[in-house]
Amino acid sequence: MSDIQFDKIALIGIGLIGSSLARVIREKKLAKTIAVSSRSSETLERAHALELGDTYTTSAAEAVRDADLVIVSVPVGASGKVARDIAGNLKPGAIVTDVGSTKKSVVEQMLPALPENVHFIPGHPIAGTEHSGPDAGFAHLFEGRWCILTPVAGTDEDALKKLTSFWEACGSMVDRMDPGHHDLVLAIVSHVPQLIAYNIVGTADDLETVTKSQVIKYSASGFRDFTRLAASDPTMWRDVCLHNKDAILEMLARFSEDLSSMQRAIRWGDGEKLFDLFSRTRHIRKSIIEAGQDVDVPDFGRHVAVSEGHEEHEEH
Repeated sequence: MSDIQFDKIALIGIGLIGSSLARVIREKKLAKTIAVSSRSSETLERAHALELGDTYTTSAAEAVRDADLVIVSVPVGASGKVARDIAGNLKPGAIVTDVGSTKKSVVEQMLPALPENVHFIPGHPIAGTEHSGPDAGFAHLFEGRWCILTPVAGTDEDALKKLTSFWEACGSMVDRMDPGHHDLVLAIVSHVPQLIAYNIVGTADDLETVTKSQVIKYSASGFRDFTRLAASDPTMWRDVCLHNKDAILEMLARFSEDLSSMQRAIRWGDGEKLFDLFSRTRHIRKSIIEAGQDVDVPDFGRHVAVSEGHEEHEEH
């Protein structure tokens, strides 16, 4: 049994991240009771069938009653409403956190709505797949992945240490970051690549001179990876774009400038410039492998399962 123990953990939202948390909490015995909440009765029934929790309710306010740790796992645009819904039922001293891919917006939405006698510590586990829903989760999703905590001013250090220990017990490496800096970093390493994937797959879909059957039939592994990214939850990514707008637009502008530079190099036959760029970016790939964030094996379509038949794919 882990030395991290909560009497009750409430999971608000039971999609990929929430259901993975439910599984690892159960596996590592991190709580005596798991309360599961979802607005969707159908999703809640599926979570019940999968035995992801001990109690189930469509009321977030009911789920958080007497909970020591509350984890909000909803699209970031819904964070403020959840905070308002649960505020009156939160146990004094409870830790409230989230798993959203943007942090400034979550702080702005949730902090004013929560009572002062709870510990609000925003978080972001950088792990996921293109799949969603309670069936998509698996207990090992967070192993070897980073979870970034973005504590606000005045955060209780003991509560921060306890939440850090929780994520470490789930298998994550934990870092701390300012919410604004987090959003800028994630814009370039996650949000803009996701938007590029959506855009290039959309471009292929719009091509009139190449049929869709040819796009599917002759896809190289690069395009297949783009389609995997582009299969991600549209509600979540819509909210990410709307709630990290400034950082995403800044990174898109930089990307557009660099893309124009590459276009000029190709147009004018500047092979040296292209070779230098490709050599530099190849080194980045090597560094990612050395950091343990991917494996250096042939995949030809990303068919390396990390666990339980799930393919590895970093989210937001």
